[in-house]
Amino acid sequence: MTKAAELREMSDEQLKLTLKEAAENLFRLRLKAQTQRLEAPSELRKHRRLIARLKTIQGQRAIRQSEAPQPSTARKDTP
Repeated sequence: MTKAAELREMSDEQLKLTLKEAAENLFRLRLKAQTQRLEAPSELRKHRRLIARLKTIQGQRAIRQSEAPQPSTARKDTP
């Protein structure tokens, strides 16, 4: 299981890739749960929580970026 501290160390691209893989795994587990008995039903919960952690970290980064002061692009010309 990946801890939140480990996830925060990942780059944005790594987070996106991990989120995509976790979502695909969760989908497969749900299909398998509907068609046959799962060996470890707790895997569903683990993947849901991992996805929630990833989305939370992405949201926190987005908020942090929007709050960061934007550099001014307007030049002040002095006469």
